[in-house]
Amino acid sequence: MNYKTMMGSVLAMGMLLGPVAQADEEPLRVGVDIPYAPFQIKEADGTITGFEVELIEAVCQQMQRECVWVEQGWDGIIPGLLARKYDFIASSMNITDERARQVLFSEPYFQVPSVWVGREGSQLDPENGTLEGVDIGVQMATIQDEYVTQFYPDADIHRYSSSSGVVNDMHTGRLELVFTAFPLAQDALLGKAEFSRVGKLVTGPESIYGPGVGAAFRKRDRELVEEFNAAMAEVKQSETFEKLQQKYFGE
Repeated sequence: MNYKTMMGSVLAMGMLLGPVAQADEEPLRVGVDIPYAPFQIKEADGTITGFEVELIEAVCQQMQRECVWVEQGWDGIIPGLLARKYDFIASSMNITDERARQVLFSEPYFQVPSVWVGREGSQLDPENGTLEGVDIGVQMATIQDEYVTQFYPDADIHRYSSSSGVVNDMHTGRLELVFTAFPLAQDALLGKAEFSRVGKLVTGPESIYGPGVGAAFRKRDRELVEEFNAAMAEVKQSETFEKLQQKYFGE
């Protein structure tokens, strides 16, 4: 059989069998900082769960992609993405102009308010005071850190690499106020007799908070971002999103 005849046979066989199956795609690796309850929770058996974790897994299912979680401390989470340690970040990251200079964000998929937490009976009032010399705890490199740095420069700001460090020092009495995400405060501080919410929930200014929380990708991965946005839109229109909200936040 000569070359032309052989190639003709191959092409004919291909038409009969249809397109050759593509090799399975590699799992998408998702960078996440843990814990940040109720968005990211690590169970005793090592399982990672939480509102945002389950939401992203539903999106991955919609994309027909397997997703695996990669733990990374918050202060190194964007450098880890740029170093290709994972394919995107889904860790309650607010979309801000500063971060957008380094990464490409998805469309926002929820907004997380911040809250002040003080000791029961405290007279400290962030809305009407300077908080000069007051010991305030925040997680490092978060929007809460940026907020207190901008608006309360005279406070004694204690910055922690994890949210658990903030909570622990509030319990031990080292801190007078904590400024953190409201769901985290609900889970770890509020509801306990010694702590209470101080003032109103905070969701601005937009120069700090941005339009909400989104997933962060490398700037070259525009097609992946578009695929993610389309899948997220489908999930948010389904009953899955509402069920997750009820599961983690109630009514």
